[in-house]
Amino acid sequence: MFGRGAPVRWLAVFLGNPGPKYAGTRHNAGFLAADALAKDKGLAVDRLRFRALTARWDLENVGVLVMKPQTYMNESGQAVGQAARFYKIPPERVIVVSDDINLPCGRLRVRPKGSAGGHNGLKSIIAHLGSEDFPRVRVGVGAPPHGGNEQIDWVLGVPKNADWDAFSAACTRAARAVEDYILLGPDRTMDTYNRQ
Repeated sequence: MFGRGAPVRWLAVFLGNPGPKYAGTRHNAGFLAADALAKDKGLAVDRLRFRALTARWDLENVGVLVMKPQTYMNESGQAVGQAARFYKIPPERVIVVSDDINLPCGRLRVRPKGSAGGHNGLKSIIAHLGSEDFPRVRVGVGAPPHGGNEQIDWVLGVPKNADWDAFSAACTRAARAVEDYILLGPDRTMDTYNRQ
């Protein structure tokens, strides 16, 4: 077993790209949410397991493995699939935090399942779990102002000024949404976080 406490029953997966080059970028919304969670709960997400930096989180007698995959975004499913198989965790108890260009900057969208929506990290997780039926918390980063080919540059850019304030606040709320989803379930969590 990994650490002591309640058996691991959930995976909380926070998506991003590893390395200082990507720190603070829109695509690293998941990593920023994980950092907010770690600060709030006194966790050290620093144990390398399953190709991810991990921490054990005992949440009201529910064991949660917090994960920041250290593959690049488009291979995130490798880490998630390994951990899910090891702990025998079904997709409905794998909650994933990611960025979303289809939501305005600072908005959250909680869903119990859904498609990848063009997000390569989610595509990889769907492929490795063999299912779309896992909950996700999507952090809005807004769309690039001119659309089209700017999308990669946009998600790998760092928000500025008021956008940064909205983005970083949303990442902190996303961490709370993960906790609420595990403890309260999808309906109450969606009712709380999917509002403007």
